[in-house]
Amino acid sequence: MRFIDLFAGLGGFHIALGSLGHTCVFASEIDPILRELYKKNFNISPAGDIRYISAKDVPAHDIFCAGFPCQPFSKAGDQQGTECPRWGDLFEDHALRIIKAHKPKYVLLENVPNLGRHNNGNTWKQMQLSLLNCGYEVDAQILSPHNCGIPQIRERMFIVGSRTGLSKFKWPDRNTEPCSIKSVLDRSPKDAKPLSAQVVKCLEVWQDFLNRSPHSEELPSFPIWTMEFGASYPFEDITPFALGERVLKKFKGSHGIKLSNVARKMRFDYLPSYARAEELIFPDWKIQFIRQNRAFYQKHKKWIKPWLPKILEFPPSLQKFEWNCKGEIRDIWRFIIQFRASGVRIKRPTTAPSLIAMTSTQVPIIAWERRYMTPRECGRLQSIDSLGYLPEAPTKAYKALGNAVNAEVVSRIAVSLCGLGNKSMHENITFTNKRVSMISQL
Repeated sequence: MRFIDLFAGLGGFHIALGSLGHTCVFASEIDPILRELYKKNFNISPAGDIRYISAKDVPAHDIFCAGFPCQPFSKAGDQQGTECPRWGDLFEDHALRIIKAHKPKYVLLENVPNLGRHNNGNTWKQMQLSLLNCGYEVDAQILSPHNCGIPQIRERMFIVGSRTGLSKFKWPDRNTEPCSIKSVLDRSPKDAKPLSAQVVKCLEVWQDFLNRSPHSEELPSFPIWTMEFGASYPFEDITPFALGERVLKKFKGSHGIKLSNVARKMRFDYLPSYARAEELIFPDWKIQFIRQNRAFYQKHKKWIKPWLPKILEFPPSLQKFEWNCKGEIRDIWRFIIQFRASGVRIKRPTTAPSLIAMTSTQVPIIAWERRYMTPRECGRLQSIDSLGYLPEAPTKAYKALGNAVNAEVVSRIAVSLCGLGNKSMHENITFTNKRVSMISQL
């Protein structure tokens, strides 16, 4: 069958459907660097911004594929949804415009999980209604690569639509076998970026924290926010914003600094960034985390207090810590690490953290080799390592990979939704099993 690939990026949809024998007849991508790479990888020149492309210039097709921009719906963004002036109109005004004009047999879409919850679920209800009015039966499911045996936890909302109904469609079976990040790693790759001296030092400080903590007790399952160690500003019934700068002088800010010693206009600067929000009451989750961290400090002040000055030389994001390895040996250098705005995350080496449109500092760290994952290794996490070309600049490669759709997940959905193109069922099963087998091996 013929398919089109909108918001194409690195071509995850193309790899998936092409591997099943279907033929891409049109692609669109706004980024000029990714357009050039798409041409080199697939011998197709994508059109640019879909907003300026007439539906009559899009060839007839059987399968409509689109991983439309997720920023308006992501929890990490401002969640403007369809009101987002930059991206909010891309589905309702432009994707649907092409669907209505060509009436493809199938629709296959991908976005962030929060799309289903955005605006109390009303955004997704409107999308369903729009597709229903275009003649499609629609279904959606949250899937992650690790559900397909690929060692990455990255949940995405996949949406399928069919003009002939979905009675025969079945979502992919979920993998129950353990994964290992080692299945996608090269051994000490020469092009891997090593950890900087500051990163190593920061991790050594957190290792010292683990060494000092009582091994007779479990480490906290909640994020450790060191800025709450010694803080006393109010957070349960009123916020610092509601209280005002003048009254704040009675309290202590981040890491116990006395706000009475700080100029009135600067007192908010000495609060944790999450405590400066212009709101009268904090959400329950924030109140809970602050309460837990202050209680943890009071209980363990004896060993935390001499350790605390060591963490102060690092940026605020590195002063937060998440230990996601409950019951494991407390050795940071055995695990997968990721630096995020939410803190330093330590994970078991079973799966990689979710690839995002990340900066180079957010790339997963292979701690036992003291290096970052390479773009090629991240490509395997997205099942697009067959690409001949990635962006030359590592920062652009990581960003593109973080925005990519996982080709293996799409492939499994597409087999059930659209069937095969010019490949036999035997060839496709061999292809899919070979990829899963390679990924699952340690």
